Amino acid sequence: MKMYITDAFAEKAFQGNPAAVCILDEERPDSWMGRVAAEMNLSETAFLLKKENGYSLRWFTPEAEVDLCGHATLASAHALWAELGETSEKLAFDTRSGILTAVRTEDGIELDFPLEPVQPCEAEPELLAALGLSTSPAYAGGNRMDRLVLLPDEESLTALKPDFSMLRNVPARGVIVTAPSSRPGIDFVSRCFYPGIGIDEDPVTGSAHCGLGPFWSERLGRSELTALQLSKRQGLLKLHVGSERIRIAGRAVTVLRGELA
Repeated sequence: MKMYITDAFAEKAFQGNPAAVCILDEERPDSWMGRVAAEMNLSETAFLLKKENGYSLRWFTPEAEVDLCGHATLASAHALWAELGETSEKLAFDTRSGILTAVRTEDGIELDFPLEPVQPCEAEPELLAALGLSTSPAYAGGNRMDRLVLLPDEESLTALKPDFSMLRNVPARGVIVTAPSSRPGIDFVSRCFYPGIGIDEDPVTGSAHCGLGPFWSERLGRSELTALQLSKRQGLLKLHVGSERIRIAGRAVTVLRGELA
């Protein structure tokens, strides 16, 4: 089976978020896919299987299967077009979050994902302590996947030093922390923490922007947004926020080609 490692939401190699993409030759057991993902030891490994009307797509972290993943979907589309010679102008992926699509645009590869709107909720003391915050944030909320915390500025976000062992106890997939950007051409910045599923800090998280997109669209009064995730590797995302869906665009680069024994 062919296997690729692709840096997603990256302009060049060794930026963005690396994902492994495994091209399946047949259905495989969940336990086998979990072991492959643990062996890859990346934030996500995507498993693609050709179907009559597109591809089935599943995503595994080193510790768990997840319901939605942006960067590994971008990596999968890139692998199909750039490495496997896929000729379809529009790719359809059958996933645990429904049918997701990918098309090529001037901004790279554009994904069509569901919105995951954030609703306000209390920032409990345990969450604040895990993030090292001494006072309540400007906003706290969450959606079906993640908690979200708003900080006043980019400098506060950059300086954040979470306690990952404490964050593992937050009852959510992970915690997104965001702030307005101080950089020209960037609307907002974020960092994303998922120690509960084996990823202390994710380099670039496409699915988090299903919540971040509508959150910032409402505050800024615009549907077209540019976002930067401030991990060590960093990643740039172009967003178009609709009423029920969000389009997330970015570039990808293949860094490894191989075969799985």
